[in-house]
Amino acid sequence: MNTESKSRSPVVDPASIPQRRLYTGLTMPAVGLGTFGSDHVSPSQVAEAVEGAAAVGYRHFDCASVYGNEPEVGAALEAVRRNGINREELWVTSKLWNDKHAEDDVIPSCQQSMGDLRLKYLDLYLVHWPFPNFHLPGCDVSSRSADSKPYIHADFMKTWRKMEELVDLGLVRHIGTSNMTIPKLKLVLRDSRIKPAVNEMELHPHFQQPELFQFVVENGIHPIGYCPIGSPGRPERDRTPEDTSPTEDPVIVKIARAHGIHPAVICIKWAVQRGQTPIPFSINHYRANLEGGAGDPLTGEEMHQIAAVDRNCRLIKGQVFLWKEGQTWEDLWDIDGEVTPA
Repeated sequence: MNTESKSRSPVVDPASIPQRRLYTGLTMPAVGLGTFGSDHVSPSQVAEAVEGAAAVGYRHFDCASVYGNEPEVGAALEAVRRNGINREELWVTSKLWNDKHAEDDVIPSCQQSMGDLRLKYLDLYLVHWPFPNFHLPGCDVSSRSADSKPYIHADFMKTWRKMEELVDLGLVRHIGTSNMTIPKLKLVLRDSRIKPAVNEMELHPHFQQPELFQFVVENGIHPIGYCPIGSPGRPERDRTPEDTSPTEDPVIVKIARAHGIHPAVICIKWAVQRGQTPIPFSINHYRANLEGGAGDPLTGEEMHQIAAVDRNCRLIKGQVFLWKEGQTWEDLWDIDGEVTPA
């Protein structure tokens, strides 16, 4: 049993969690449970966290085929529904992995996730990364696929057309992007028939991405923030000496003491009040994270103080998706304002 027992009370009222209204008019809970257990949490532990989180009030679950735990998460979601929570109350996301970008693979991959998750439809389906580059599970930072390619917009749009077809078929209610940049999103917005409903991206107090955040909001795309507390459990390949931790930031720590809560919960509060949807993963502290999004808001001055601690510190750099020798991870993120050429 998790530290946070499934029978523990009181439960956070799901109605107390803010809702994000997407451009379709449908709403999504503003705090979700991530399900990426990295290399240190088993699928069964993730599934137990899903079931426990639903019991304390979570209704939003962020999944992906590459996490390797969707069958177990699906069994947990089925148990959640048996316990009286209707499918319509849940928001479930999954993602298309990089080796399934080919046109013939998109719909079967989505159907596989739906089957594993034991669902008749997904609320949201994302293209996980804009690069069709595969890497082996557990690889180190130097791993490169011989078939790696840069972002080729014409190829991405072939994938996106099949994503749009998923909506047409009623298999998914929304489609979106993840790990995108402004230059890439401009092209997708120009050429899409169904535009992305969300962009999932790294967002925490030390990596606030203000330009990208403003761009997606201004274009009617909702920002979902992964690593909202700085991802202390991220894989070793994503760690570099210059990384910083927002939960150890003196400003965050001081505000946490004033509220009598953990600095991680302050990061969740900041994210919700800023307007993004955080999806923290935890098998022990998910209740506190949800409570953080439900009440006791930060003051305007505290929000201003946190805005000032941005260090532009990207933690998930994505080196394994590079496509040729001699590159640095910055080439993945179009830092010069243009899509990095082949």
